[in-house]
Amino acid sequence: MGHVQDRWWTVKDGKREKTPQFGKGMRYKVRFPGPDGRERSKMFPDRQKGTADAFLHEMENDKNKGTYLDPDAGKITFRDYTEKHWIDARTFDESTREGVEFRLKLHVYPYFGDTELRLIQPSTIQAWERKLQQKGLAETYRRSIFANVSAVFTAAIDDERLRKNPCNGKSVIKPRGEYPKIIPWEEKRVHAVREKLGERYRIGVNLGAGCGLRQGEVFGFSPDDVDESEGVIHVLRQIKIVRGKMVFGAPKHGKSRDVPLAASVAAAIKAHVKKYEPLPVTLPWGTPDGKLVTVPLLIYTRESKQLHRHSFNHYVWKPALRGAGVETPGRAEGFHALRHFYASSLLEDGVSIRALAEYLGHADPAFTLRVYTHLMPASHERTRAAVDKVFGDKPEEAA
Repeated sequence: MGHVQDRWWTVKDGKREKTPQFGKGMRYKVRFPGPDGRERSKMFPDRQKGTADAFLHEMENDKNKGTYLDPDAGKITFRDYTEKHWIDARTFDESTREGVEFRLKLHVYPYFGDTELRLIQPSTIQAWERKLQQKGLAETYRRSIFANVSAVFTAAIDDERLRKNPCNGKSVIKPRGEYPKIIPWEEKRVHAVREKLGERYRIGVNLGAGCGLRQGEVFGFSPDDVDESEGVIHVLRQIKIVRGKMVFGAPKHGKSRDVPLAASVAAAIKAHVKKYEPLPVTLPWGTPDGKLVTVPLLIYTRESKQLHRHSFNHYVWKPALRGAGVETPGRAEGFHALRHFYASSLLEDGVSIRALAEYLGHADPAFTLRVYTHLMPASHERTRAAVDKVFGDKPEEAA
């Protein structure tokens, strides 16, 4: 059993006497054994005997109920816990891990990185979120940062360092991060940009707008990924940048997929291969020190190198956009716009959200629905036609 020690007074020979610590520092020391048998303690100031007794009572009750939490467990700083116990244990791919580390260092650690976990309150979180808002960060970006921070606190709860996640406090207004409505390109812009790219890179538009591939997946695509017997392409890899080095890696979410191959895209791939023989490129898989993998790439630079997204976007993509009449290319005019065009084209022709999510490689069809629901054709006429199909030709029943 634990007890509360009065450090200022002691009893000697039946008399109450002052100790050498009288009037110095904390007066009351709560001492109690933890579940593992080791002694724990916590100090309280003068005139806080009732608080010390209540704390001891709480610790004893928690041990009896199996909900005990070591009072010292939450003394580790947010930065130390995150770097030593959380981020290395996450099953991120390396490029995602880099992004998370960057966001934490830039937008979280400067605010409460050196604060102990137990001292971070909902008010701390709300004040921090307000600071990010004042910096002008986009709400979708703030939502990603907020989700990372909340995940750290959830892990700390699982590790029995905290009881509650301050991010879930009722007073905390979480960034909603509504996705902006996608405005897909018109067909004429797709053709105009493709024309301005030049012959070497035009096939990338066919794969982006005709198969929905992400930019990194286009860069990592091989003619060997074409399966003519099944009429599909196998999306097996991407080229991404990890710690400043280009590597091969699995598609986003680690999820390979098959995408229907239109005859026009298949013909464009064959024509490109005749003019530009596939280039065998060797890169590590997953990380810069990963296993070396050689892939014959469909699209590559004039210098016979794999494409680097930053160089491609700056020296190839943006000039093509300007040549096609886009005077000030922004984020909405990135390579990803081809993917949005693909999605809008399929929805317009009645392809289901579930099928579209599969072709795009989305982890959850609900995400696809949130992003593209406004592009789905109105169902009024379809509903009327469906009802008329059942009842339209039926003779009216007699009254």
